[in-house]
Amino acid sequence: MTRLIAIAATTAVILLIGITYYMTTLSGDDDQFAQCRASSVAGGAGQIGGPFTLVDETGKTVTDKDVIDKPALIYFGYTFCPDICPLDAARNAEAVEILESRGTMVKPVFISIDPARDTPEMLAEFTEYLHPRMVGLTGTPEQVKAASQAYRTFYQAQKPAEGEEDLYLVDHSTMSYLTLPEHGFVEFFRRDVTAEQMADRIQCFIDAS
Repeated sequence: MTRLIAIAATTAVILLIGITYYMTTLSGDDDQFAQCRASSVAGGAGQIGGPFTLVDETGKTVTDKDVIDKPALIYFGYTFCPDICPLDAARNAEAVEILESRGTMVKPVFISIDPARDTPEMLAEFTEYLHPRMVGLTGTPEQVKAASQAYRTFYQAQKPAEGEEDLYLVDHSTMSYLTLPEHGFVEFFRRDVTAEQMADRIQCFIDAS
């Protein structure tokens, strides 16, 4: 009986060691940002982000390398959005301000998913109002779609009323994406995250990079 108990105890210890190894080694303990993450992505963070080519407020063509030359907080929205986009973009701008007061510079980026109406000039006015360092990006429908697909976002224009073809709304996802130059996408933030919480988590990622 004692021998059976000993064998069972040994087996349990071996099993526990195996589980611990799996959880720590195979489940992401080698992730340098593990202590900062509050969200998870199916398949890993590498499933989100990637190259894109867009047009900035000055009409200049830029790529993801130009945009993510420093830590950047990216949001996909549109300037005609009546409520969600301005509130989210303002929250992001506030988080950037908090970080700047701590000596950490993060670039706020607003990518339009409404290229038909969001001209570079329109974006320049919109982003300047929200934050002087916010970068507004638009492009052709194909360029915008490619950028949206890279970040796994969703958008779809609603059918406008007859005679009001320019007054349509656009349904879209509302995540904000933190990207780092050497790592690409590292984290996303939902709408219920406050500016202070966002700033703290962004700081964690930057400190760990």
